[in-house]
Amino acid sequence: MKEDQLLTLILKARDKDQKAQTQLINSFWVDVFSFVMNKVKDENDADEITVSVFSKVLNKLDLFDPSFQFKTWILTIAQNTIIDFWRKKSRENEDPNANLQDLKNEFARSPEELLISEEDQQKIIQIIETMDAKNQDIIRLRFFEEKSIKEIAEELNLSVANTKVRIMRAKKILAELLKEDETDF
Repeated sequence: MKEDQLLTLILKARDKDQKAQTQLINSFWVDVFSFVMNKVKDENDADEITVSVFSKVLNKLDLFDPSFQFKTWILTIAQNTIIDFWRKKSRENEDPNANLQDLKNEFARSPEELLISEEDQQKIIQIIETMDAKNQDIIRLRFFEEKSIKEIAEELNLSVANTKVRIMRAKKILAELLKEDETDF
């Protein structure tokens, strides 16, 4: 892709043109996924990190400086996301009893705290129900049924790349709706 075509595509994607965003993601997906896969050596982790990278890229397109190479900018975001991934992984590995401790903390909560958690969960479900059917399905399959990206793609008869884009968009919409809900109080 020529530099002027890429810049036009970036500007359209920055202005929330979904076709441009999808084209931008598809144009750089292999580069980013390969870069991430080379660092993490696990396809599922690489998939999740790559989705996260493109979510960050789309959110930060207004920060892109056209005097730099776009691919370099994306791979820098990928590198930082990988660093965050390894930090999180090392924290999980530091205390093998962390999950057990979390479970104990869950049982040690007061009835009021548990009620608040249930209320929060109920609010989240209500907010998800306000989303359009496509986004509800993606959220349900990915986060409630915990299906892999490939399983979701097969179930919804979509390409894996399209499924990743839809997951990313649904998460972004949900995050915005949750922020709006917080400001209502």
